[in-house]
Amino acid sequence: MGQDQTKQQIEKGLQLYQSNQTEKALQVWMKVLEKGSDLVGRFRVLGCLVTAHSEMGRYKEMLKFAVVQIDTARELEDADFLLESYLNLARSNEKLCEFHKTISYCKTCLGLPGARAGAQLGGQVSLSMGNAFLGLSLFQKALESFEKALRYAHNNDDTMLECRVCCSLGSFYAQVKESMKIALQHGDRPLQALCLLCFADIHRSRGDLETAFPRYDSAMSIMTEIGNRLGQVHVLLGVAKCWMARKVLDKALDAIEKAQDLAEEVGNKLSQLKLHCLSEGIYRSKGLQRELRAHVVRFHECVEETELYCGLCGESIGEKNSRLQALPCSHIFHLRCLQNNGTRSCPNCRRASMKPGFV
Repeated sequence: MGQDQTKQQIEKGLQLYQSNQTEKALQVWMKVLEKGSDLVGRFRVLGCLVTAHSEMGRYKEMLKFAVVQIDTARELEDADFLLESYLNLARSNEKLCEFHKTISYCKTCLGLPGARAGAQLGGQVSLSMGNAFLGLSLFQKALESFEKALRYAHNNDDTMLECRVCCSLGSFYAQVKESMKIALQHGDRPLQALCLLCFADIHRSRGDLETAFPRYDSAMSIMTEIGNRLGQVHVLLGVAKCWMARKVLDKALDAIEKAQDLAEEVGNKLSQLKLHCLSEGIYRSKGLQRELRAHVVRFHECVEETELYCGLCGESIGEKNSRLQALPCSHIFHLRCLQNNGTRSCPNCRRASMKPGFV
């Protein structure tokens, strides 16, 4: 079956599917899969089969076709096709409640080079990752992913994606609410604090700052009572973002300074990096160059202290929005450096195997 005939048959299947003749559509696509010689056409028909089986609730079949699609994308050696197929693989595992695998495949998507990763499919990747984090009850990470997906939807006027994110946020809110009920029944103060923090972050992401502030206050009260200093840092970080949203930068700086003191006491470098970034943004908007330079210097010092450097180019990891790749031996490099290096073993320890594990 040639390229033109393949396209015609795919289109015929779509018309049947849209007219609710699902089984006939599947038969047409399966014939294309069996007889078609065009790799691009094969990739497209596999995508149709993945979507159809997803909507029919046949998730094991969905996964089977997603795996075949990955192999086809590798034959095509095209980053965009790989991105789409890894996303389908992530979604298949999400439907089967294989949440750790979902997160791994989503991270692979984000690590792939290709123009469409950010422009078209990035929001869907973030949504799938958020659903997986939610399935694992990792509420903070789920909310961060949902917020990222929502930004993609707004920036690209993608109303369908926005609708799907809102549905997931509804599930998120329900799960946090249920967790809060359990925490109250059992007197679990740490879980209560975490739920309150999640509620506050939800309201902040919606722009409902009047509701967010009291939730942050309640969370801070419990975090202080139980002595969770890192939790207090997270609360103050949220409070600072609220004040920044209101353009009350002095109060935002007060919250950041308190959080910075706590983060330094605990020795949490990641929180310090986040806080220095927020401070940089505020001082840049105020035009205060001396304070700005001080936070830029401190940011670089924190990066040096974390010893996050690419073993190939020597540049720091995390300073720029660069794609990274973790090898099975746990050494991390810039993806572009590994691609340019051309070796099939780790540049640091020389262990063989370059099975991708993107971060």
